[in-house]
Amino acid sequence: MASSLLNGAEYAGLMRRVSPKGLGFGGSGLGGKNLNLRRLALVSPARIGVVKRAVPRCSVSASRPASQPRFIQHKKEAFWFYRFLSIVYDHIINPGHWTEDMRDDALEPADLYDRNMVVVDVGGGTGFTTLGIVKHVDAKNVTILDQSPHQLAKARQKEPLKECKIIEGDAEDLPFKTDYADRYISAGSIEYWPDPQRGIREAYRVLKLGGKACLIGPVYPTFWLSRFFADAWMLFPKEEEYIEWFEKAGFKDIQLKRIGPKWYRGVRRHGLIMGCSVTGVKPASGDSPLQLGPKAEDVSKPVNPFVFLLRFLLGAMAATYYVLVPIYMWLKDQIVPKGRPI
Repeated sequence: MASSLLNGAEYAGLMRRVSPKGLGFGGSGLGGKNLNLRRLALVSPARIGVVKRAVPRCSVSASRPASQPRFIQHKKEAFWFYRFLSIVYDHIINPGHWTEDMRDDALEPADLYDRNMVVVDVGGGTGFTTLGIVKHVDAKNVTILDQSPHQLAKARQKEPLKECKIIEGDAEDLPFKTDYADRYISAGSIEYWPDPQRGIREAYRVLKLGGKACLIGPVYPTFWLSRFFADAWMLFPKEEEYIEWFEKAGFKDIQLKRIGPKWYRGVRRHGLIMGCSVTGVKPASGDSPLQLGPKAEDVSKPVNPFVFLLRFLLGAMAATYYVLVPIYMWLKDQIVPKGRPI
């Protein structure tokens, strides 16, 4: 599986020195013919300890603002979406988007080196990511939080997670005290947050001094049809948006590692449900220096049932496209000779 590590600290200055032409994805995402080696220095997994200057190749077109919710980005819609998806999540969704080798690759920058670490897995769902965490940390020190009781019911059934604390909660309003955890992990959750900046600010707050946040999530597509369905479905941030959110929250030593299914051969033009692992270190005790207003969404307010149903159905239709994309890419990987771009 192709992966690369990008240094967020030098990101903004480097972005300003690259022309729009140099930002195109082209036919492949990592290591393809369109990779401008004079401007990029990618780090292979074997040399992960050496961080070199790198500029993410991203779309020239702007993604929709994070503040503009997609069809399934309200918490109530996500709740019902996973009410049904939880039944097949581990068996149908994960094999196409979030494999065990991807999970282990994405968790590597989190530095889970001590079994006594206190870890919170925010948006932990069925516990698939948590299974990777408890390889390195004792389960009794891990808390799984999710807003979906249906997803958490699946996590409770997993034997390695029996000693984990499992609670329902909101990623944008975490029920943990300030300076609580050594590590904050969140995989496949940010795309449903109405206010991603608020969620990352909460990650900063709950971490101890020197603690590290590791957020794993989607990346924005550049292919026009994939962009259309991504914008209709849920939040697909650009790489530079992740970096900006971490910086505003107060994190230091920010890095972004690209991940993806091995049969994609590094292609990123369709976007990825799990496309990057972003880490940052909390440099000071206490709350985040970023001050925000009231939450963007009040889940206690009544909603129009007709509008809710329409949004839910349209969002589910858009999601179907991203169930088919990994199958399409797998078929191309089987047909196109190795070594050639797909």
